[in-house]
Amino acid sequence: MDAARKVGGSGPVVPKRAALEVSPLSGRCGIRASGEVCEVTRPSWERALTELSRRHEGVSYVELSQVDFVDVAGVTALAVTAMNLPDGRVVVEHPPPQLSRVLGLFWPELDRIEVAPR
Repeated sequence: MDAARKVGGSGPVVPKRAALEVSPLSGRCGIRASGEVCEVTRPSWERALTELSRRHEGVSYVELSQVDFVDVAGVTALAVTAMNLPDGRVVVEHPPPQLSRVLGLFWPELDRIEVAPR
């Protein structure tokens, strides 16, 4: 989501650059993300999910407590990754609220993703 912010209090609205940082979790298979998943950052998100699927061994973790927003395409990438795993599941920890809503709307029967609430 490219949010906008005021510069100098009353000046023009300047778009804020979206950012996403993804790193591996230590001690277990998974990734930790911070920032937002949107059109601008989605390629990084998809690369991280591809790498996660390569390292997957039964259960993979996606820690999102520092993620402010995930767009529908970002949730789709997560769902597709989970559906294409040979076995096991993805545990999503502390996602932003819209992630659970989108999963429930489009993939209500997807049991390959377990969501631990914020």
